[in-house]
Amino acid sequence: MPRFNKIFAGPATENTPQVKELPAASATILPGCLIVPDSGEFALAGAASAGKLYIAQENYLAMEGVDTAYDEDDTVIGMELLDGQTFRGRIANGVNAVAGVTQFTTAANGLLAVAGDEDYVVAVADEDFNNTTGETQLVTIRAAVGHYTPAAG
Repeated sequence: MPRFNKIFAGPATENTPQVKELPAASATILPGCLIVPDSGEFALAGAASAGKLYIAQENYLAMEGVDTAYDEDDTVIGMELLDGQTFRGRIANGVNAVAGVTQFTTAANGLLAVAGDEDYVVAVADEDFNNTTGETQLVTIRAAVGHYTPAAG
């Protein structure tokens, strides 16, 4: 008789979301912005950011909301963009999102931008939203980490 009766040994599930905490590189990180580790700190993702991306979570440690930026050197809670999970990412004014259609890439300021033909897709819209509010807004997205592919391909 075998010692074990299962091949899969666990864990039953991952804790979600997976997070990493690092100091803020600047006071411009808003919850919902894409961020990357840089020299032991979280910095806003740039237009050419590749590799592991995180999304800034609201600073619940200081009981702050989603529209309060982290202060420089505050501990930023970065949630790993895991494939297929749903998050709320920050888009600029004038950006339109169509659920299941609009593909996003990183912009120069940590915001999500509509992906062009040569851009790498990091997320797909999970709701319809036309941002005509005059400021950045949060939109529901699904991470597309499992298929970093050009938008046209």
